[in-house]
Amino acid sequence: MKTIAVALFCLMTATVSAGNYDVCSPNGKVKVTVNTDETVKWSVDYDGRQVLLPSTIDISLTQGRKTLTLGKVGKVAKKNVNSSFKNPFYKKQTISDDYGQLLLYTTQKFTIEVRAYNDGAAYRLISTNNKPFVVNDETAEFCFAKDLPAFIPYVNDNRGGERYCYSFESYYDEVPLSKMYPDSLAITPLAVCLPDGMKAIVMDAGVENYPGMFLKKGPQHSLKAEFAPYPLAQEVGGYDRLNLVPTKRADFIAKLNGGQALPWRAVVITEKDADILNCDMAQRLAPACRITDLSWIQPGKVAWDWWNNCNITGVDFKSGMNTDTYLYYIDFAAKNKIEYIIIDEGWSGKESLMEDLSPDIDLPRLIAYGQEKGVGIILWSSWRNLIGSDPEKGAAVTEAVMKHYADMGIKGFKVDFFDRDDQQVIASAYQVAACAAKHHLYLDFHGLKPFGIQRAYPNIFNFEGVKGLENSKWEPRVGDGPLHNQPRYDVTAPYLRMLAGPMDYTPGAMMNAMKDNFFGNNNHPMSQGTRVHQMAMYTTFEAPLQMLADSPTMYMQNQECTDFIAQIPTTFDETVALDGQLGEYTVIARRKGTTWYVAAMTDWTARDLTIDLSFLGEGQFSADIFADGVNAQKDGTDYKHSQQTVSGRSQLQVHLSSGGGWTGIFRKQ
Repeated sequence: MKTIAVALFCLMTATVSAGNYDVCSPNGKVKVTVNTDETVKWSVDYDGRQVLLPSTIDISLTQGRKTLTLGKVGKVAKKNVNSSFKNPFYKKQTISDDYGQLLLYTTQKFTIEVRAYNDGAAYRLISTNNKPFVVNDETAEFCFAKDLPAFIPYVNDNRGGERYCYSFESYYDEVPLSKMYPDSLAITPLAVCLPDGMKAIVMDAGVENYPGMFLKKGPQHSLKAEFAPYPLAQEVGGYDRLNLVPTKRADFIAKLNGGQALPWRAVVITEKDADILNCDMAQRLAPACRITDLSWIQPGKVAWDWWNNCNITGVDFKSGMNTDTYLYYIDFAAKNKIEYIIIDEGWSGKESLMEDLSPDIDLPRLIAYGQEKGVGIILWSSWRNLIGSDPEKGAAVTEAVMKHYADMGIKGFKVDFFDRDDQQVIASAYQVAACAAKHHLYLDFHGLKPFGIQRAYPNIFNFEGVKGLENSKWEPRVGDGPLHNQPRYDVTAPYLRMLAGPMDYTPGAMMNAMKDNFFGNNNHPMSQGTRVHQMAMYTTFEAPLQMLADSPTMYMQNQECTDFIAQIPTTFDETVALDGQLGEYTVIARRKGTTWYVAAMTDWTARDLTIDLSFLGEGQFSADIFADGVNAQKDGTDYKHSQQTVSGRSQLQVHLSSGGGWTGIFRKQ
């Protein structure tokens, strides 16, 4: 549902073909200027300070034998929009969508739509051409005035050596723009650190029937977009032959059958880092919800088998990929009010979801037992097995698989190893989502980052595209500690990766280590940082389907922590970003009904923070709090559990240990 309270429209001169056109945000701080003197360029100012220098907007397309560009600007229209819409599967119930809008109509049947929000700016190209054409390339620049520091998530670990075939999981290189590797691609969102503590975060949004946007080093201090060319041929390969890897690509990036809106190119601008934690840019720029009846969509938590290697002890059966193990998982989930379990890779054949099923897993029995206990089952799948060998003809395969398992009583699929976002894969993701919605199935997409489809199809609960807890299984030691600074990443991803949408980090490790005693172990994994650092993730990280990654045995041995985690919702009515610094720490509060959930996390630096509880409003609240223990800097499992009564006038003094966390549930009395 979307409401528009104010729409002031004015048509500017109809014959203008050159000049400057401005549009401002509702609060007047963000100003976007579009210059059409020669080529079309946009620039962005914030409160009188330059954010983006004039940056080129253009497109090259072929229609028949003609090669065309954006063309000259003719008519220009301008209006202010004050609107909002609802999303019951998000970090807040109501999303405000207020902006100044500029529409520029070109001679080549394109409209350039520009929006100025209070916290950023965006534009997109809209084709009104009714004949088929191919997009050879699109020019999108983001030019900065100085050599500014940046957080750059590079593409690496390419599947099959293919440049654009990647899982969208990256740590952040923190270097000036001038130090970007000129031959490398980066994914979005990418942050540029402006003077005076401000940030500019470059991202795309609302991607549909079009490739996602990579970024590369441009001239001087600029970023330029690059897009995966359209795949013409592909083969099974990549990691463990789980991917469809393109072996030949076209000399164009997209083929379109007629007019459509292209994705948004956006820059989020903030004065305070904490404001990024509550930014709604990705939601605002996404396609509207396409599911009429939402009543069947039930977010929740899920017990996961893969990360902990089914490490169950104290039982009279051999744990592993077998029926007895998953009966045990269902019992654990039911006892702890966890809505779902996942059966990960290994239940089906290598090449099919319908044949060569594991004889050790009695799926009908598990489904029936889960229904008896009120626990749903989600199945793992590779993308290529779900759609067959040809993404353009995959609808029939997907329909057969989803109908079969939905009729059996399966609740959804964790679809893995997309590892591409060219036009073909983006189109396939929408087709899979629509088919799943038809059969009332949930989805968890891995090998993709969110790109707007999650608002159109809220049955897609999660996306991976994050350096989550799984990486601790193979993290190497270098010198006196792990190679990667995972706690720093944990307080960077909420500002950047999570800006695009929910992330399947898969938290919940109960073995917690400091730098000196951490080591990667595939069969008995542990996390970097403290126990409460992990517990704080359940409030901090957005994921409508939030995983409990450790084993039932570990959770039952730490029942006090499990009881707390199990109470935290996965969607919320309101979010308040309290404090934070990109790459250093986060403090966030979220409300469900009258209950508030609050969490803080830090990198390897210990911190003392003051949390102002004024967001609680009137009345008294009982606070159930988990904090790092006094010896957590030596033993990451050390914590302190306490209760107290507080009010909106209270201020809590919080100590975060090295790699630490703090979290509380505040219930109105």
